[in-house]
Amino acid sequence: ALRKGSDLEKAFATAALVYNNYADPEGKLSKAETKSLLQSQFGHFIQGQENKPKYQEIISSLDEESENKINFEDFMILLVSLTLMSDLLQEIKNVKTTK
Repeated sequence: ALRKGSDLEKAFATAALVYNNYADPEGKLSKAETKSLLQSQFGHFIQGQENKPKYQEIISSLDEESENKINFEDFMILLVSLTLMSDLLQEIKNVKTTK
């Protein structure tokens, strides 16, 4: 469906597909599943972030009432938040691309 889509559209479509593959029939993930999914599929971005207060806050919120469910929108907010605070983001910004 996104054959002609931009790289950014494809990236978000990939995130949506990964989420949907793990979500329950209602389209939601438990907080425990969310934490596991973020750590397994987004490990390079969150690696080394353990000492940052915002990271600790996000992970702590997933540990509280871990069986409670979150929807896709909340998952994407978590994903973007972790990306923005990642040291890897700075490394990516420093790379110059040419086409």
